[in-house]
Amino acid sequence: MNWNYRKELNLVASLFFFIVSMVFYPASLLGQEHFNDAGNLASEQTSRIQEELRNILPFEDDRDYEESQRGFIAAPGYRQIIADNGRVIWDMSRYDFLSNGENFDTIHPSLLRQAILNMNYGLYEIVPNFIYQVRGFDLSNMTLVKGDSGWIIFDVLLTEQTAKAAFELATLHLGELPIKAIIYSHSHIDHFGGVRGLVSEEEVEQGETQIIAPAGFMAEAISENIHAGNAMTRRAGLQYGRNIPSSPFGQVDSAIGKALAVGSSGLIAPSLIIQDDFEEHIIDGVSMVFQNTPGTEAPAEMNTWLPEHNVLWAAENITATIHNVYTLRGALVRDALSWSKQINEALYRFGKDAQVLISSHNWPRWGNERIQEVMRAQRDAYANLNNQVLFLANQGVTINEIHNEYVVPASLQQKWSARQYHGSEFHNARAVLNRYLGYWDGNPATLTPLSPSDSAPLFVDMMGGAEAIISRAEDLYSSGQYHLAIEILNKLIYAEPENQRGKNLLADAFEQLGYQYESASLRNVFLASAEELRSGIQIARAPRGASPSFARAMTTSQWWDAMATKVDSAAADGNNYTLNFVTPDTNQQFVIEMSSGTLSNIEGYLSEVADVKITIDREDLEAVIMGQATLEEQLLSGSAIAEGDVQILQSLSSVLVNFSPGFEILPGTLR
Repeated sequence: MNWNYRKELNLVASLFFFIVSMVFYPASLLGQEHFNDAGNLASEQTSRIQEELRNILPFEDDRDYEESQRGFIAAPGYRQIIADNGRVIWDMSRYDFLSNGENFDTIHPSLLRQAILNMNYGLYEIVPNFIYQVRGFDLSNMTLVKGDSGWIIFDVLLTEQTAKAAFELATLHLGELPIKAIIYSHSHIDHFGGVRGLVSEEEVEQGETQIIAPAGFMAEAISENIHAGNAMTRRAGLQYGRNIPSSPFGQVDSAIGKALAVGSSGLIAPSLIIQDDFEEHIIDGVSMVFQNTPGTEAPAEMNTWLPEHNVLWAAENITATIHNVYTLRGALVRDALSWSKQINEALYRFGKDAQVLISSHNWPRWGNERIQEVMRAQRDAYANLNNQVLFLANQGVTINEIHNEYVVPASLQQKWSARQYHGSEFHNARAVLNRYLGYWDGNPATLTPLSPSDSAPLFVDMMGGAEAIISRAEDLYSSGQYHLAIEILNKLIYAEPENQRGKNLLADAFEQLGYQYESASLRNVFLASAEELRSGIQIARAPRGASPSFARAMTTSQWWDAMATKVDSAAADGNNYTLNFVTPDTNQQFVIEMSSGTLSNIEGYLSEVADVKITIDREDLEAVIMGQATLEEQLLSGSAIAEGDVQILQSLSSVLVNFSPGFEILPGTLR
């Protein structure tokens, strides 16, 4: 890959990080010190359910405990990773309550087991003198493979600070070696965001370090979170429990790791893209067979087979937990059938010989029989989800019923590697049906429904008013019928958003269900929503610091696409104009049109009848992308040149809306 092409790719390393670090991992929300760490105790009904689960779950299968500790070398002498400015980036001590062997009725017993297993913290040997792993420094793991002259690193964590600390721990115990290659397993930021903590862009450009990624990586690393970024930021705060404390009453785990680090993230473009379904390469003397697995856990993802030691690196495709087919933060629905088929391909191509199975989360498995067991359980779980949802849908079960009808086969329920820690049968089942049939259930009454705030007053009136609803909800809550209590209390708060008594009771019901859920995602959503009902939405901080590297993440066309989502169509309708937009330093040109209240852009053209032409180097545009300057200000400074009607820019600015990440989801929570 020549330098100019790499420079173009690295222009795709920018505001994306600003957006994605807010979206996927919203560290900008206020910290946990703003919340009380004590919730309500588990109710009698919740405690009874947890005790029943302790008796029926396969706790006699304790192989994961041995495997999670196998090869332990050392833990660091600290429990926190702290940035240069004194900010705590990572804190394992917040989970110390999990280390005393206590059962908590406020935590699903299976999730508690997973949370304890994910207390791995330190450096581990996977294959003697060949493969090592640092776990517990971030949501994901850093895996180090020893080549002929240095390290080949699979995935580099979410933040530069945690990546640097993880590599320093490995260096301390294994000796100092250069980094010869970095492999991005897929396009989610917790697997590449820490790269600048290990190597520089110059080292990659000069060929000192090779960066390898699957086909489509750069496009997918940016595109998933841009257009709905503000909404994803808000929802991710719920899914990951960022606004609730780590305690028996709050956030205890993230299913595939403890939590999300809150440092700075970046991206260096790959120097080698794996294009074919299967490609074999020799990386610093190590033979590797890469398996592209698009459309699985990420749109761009790949497994890697290391034949000389019979090791299968399974990326995030096989993490020995059921993952999200639909992620609650918001994203395109994943293809459960394709996911299953890619696992099956890996099983038959590599799994019959594999002696070690490593993933980018959780811990490895050893021995061929054990590995095939885990791979088959994961394959069957995703395939069964897909097939049985369609089995039920083809008999008339709708999207509003499927999560209550689909049941995981009893045999899979007895396998820890197929438990619902990240995804859940509830939201994954709805996702599969939505993928095939969409959100409509076939009933005309639900095709164009009233908004909840419009229909709720009628329901409240017909139920006899707020007092009657609260009285009935208290009875339902007392008898453990939390879903029914939620049904009527939800109507009440939409009709009467200021009814704090109703909101508090709804929060209590949310809380008990949160305690009961095995999925960390569901638990966090219910507990975080309970906190908002009681205390209101916390004010979001300003976005994390910007830098030139952030502004290089979006292409110019993607930036204009993002601007188009901020247009207030009603205000813009009737203001039709055309703008030619040229960035000489990248030799690009665009036509921007406002028409019918809609902003569109196309690259590679100039309009002969444009109202105005703007010429600005992409380097100077980056300040605009980051919000540090406006196009008008760049014109005044001489960094941009306008030919034609400059008032067009003012017309455009007047119809753009800046989004707030603290918008209300539940009524009456914006204080």
